[in-house]
Amino acid sequence: MQLMIILDGTIVTVALPTIQEDLNFSSSGLAWVVNSYLIAFAGLLLLSGKLGDLIGSKKVFIAGLVTFTAASVLAAVAVNPLMLILGRFAQGIGGALASAVILGMIIRLYPKPGEQAKVMGIYSFVSAGGGAIGLIAGGVITETIGWTGAFWVNVPIGIIALVLAVRGLPNESGIGLHKGADVLGAVLVTVGLSLGIYTIVQLAEPETTTGQSLGYGATAAVLLIAFLIRQAKSANPLLPLRIFRSRQVSAANIVVIMIFAAGFGFQFLNALYLQKVLGFDSLRTGLAFLPAPVTLGAISLFLASKLNIRFGAHKVLLVGLFGLGAGLALLSRAPENGNYFIDVMPTLFIMGAGMGLALPAAIMMAMSGAQPADQGLASGLNNTAQQAGGAVGLAVLATTAATYTASQQDAGAAAVTALRDGYSVAFLIAAGFAFVGFLVAAFALRPAETPTHKVQETEALLAPSHM
Repeated sequence: MQLMIILDGTIVTVALPTIQEDLNFSSSGLAWVVNSYLIAFAGLLLLSGKLGDLIGSKKVFIAGLVTFTAASVLAAVAVNPLMLILGRFAQGIGGALASAVILGMIIRLYPKPGEQAKVMGIYSFVSAGGGAIGLIAGGVITETIGWTGAFWVNVPIGIIALVLAVRGLPNESGIGLHKGADVLGAVLVTVGLSLGIYTIVQLAEPETTTGQSLGYGATAAVLLIAFLIRQAKSANPLLPLRIFRSRQVSAANIVVIMIFAAGFGFQFLNALYLQKVLGFDSLRTGLAFLPAPVTLGAISLFLASKLNIRFGAHKVLLVGLFGLGAGLALLSRAPENGNYFIDVMPTLFIMGAGMGLALPAAIMMAMSGAQPADQGLASGLNNTAQQAGGAVGLAVLATTAATYTASQQDAGAAAVTALRDGYSVAFLIAAGFAFVGFLVAAFALRPAETPTHKVQETEALLAPSHM
């Protein structure tokens, strides 16, 4: 299920030009094919995590799975822009319900540190690698089936996942709805996050005035501040602020935000660079991403858990963040007439390795700092950090690239040259996100030593016979 959720967040990226042509999207409206999904996902994750604690994770997971699959059908049969945007928004709702409780279920189903490290590596590969795999799948599907195939493919996967979930997941009763779900808090954070992301996206629109942007931004800030005040005073808060008393939880989630801000925005912009600057078609664009998920998958599945146990998550996290930032900085140097094998592919290997090391370590540190009773909350918070980071990163990087490209064209630069320059600046900012995460990890997270017997236990589980 997690793979399907993450895949769908990026699989349409490569198909966007075809979608625009078939459904007559405007240039500004096309961005909402991606942003409507991210806004619904990020805005509802906290409420979904809380519902998991109240009524049981299995019920919330199944509800999200059904919603996501049904919404995929709506998107696949869309005949106009509004219908597709509504389908994508509904997918975001279903994705939030299911994804918010996944981490908590992993922690409960695999309580031993060794098992947990291995499963967390698989989860991290799905979470981070799924985005890049989505770009590959998007290229193949668009060239062979058409853009509607990107949504139809979710239906059989959703049905299989539903059968497995009903039969295989343990039933949980939760603590009861009488404990309260803080609907007002949910409205404040959802509208606040959505408006904040909308504000960033609209900065690239020439018809948006400075006054409008300031108004939207100020309103979003007021709503989010009101949400925090509500959480401090509510008897049953959606996000108990006590969870931020843990320095590890707070700092690790900031790092997760930076990782996804860098990684998600990079995928979107690199697809545009490959198509609009290097002249790749959708199939070649998708296949060109292959080094990143292959490297990420190999490291997160077979190496990251061993390194986390042997050297500690903190050291592994720092190495991974530095690698991610270095890869993005190198990619910013890719020229207008660049060679994929020289200017792009090596950076994808570096970034895949960095992400494969950094993400499992960051998620483990974020989850391990939460109390057992708050596992659903911590899962929702971590997923909110991932999706909010991705949404904000995409908005900031796309807006920066578009604005800088327009300024270069106004100065007389050729269209392709201006595009390359805009993407280059955006890649540098993405690298900056990764290095900010590095600084937070270096100075705000404390390394924790793993007892020798835990190392031995994990190594036994990770022996070749278990792979």
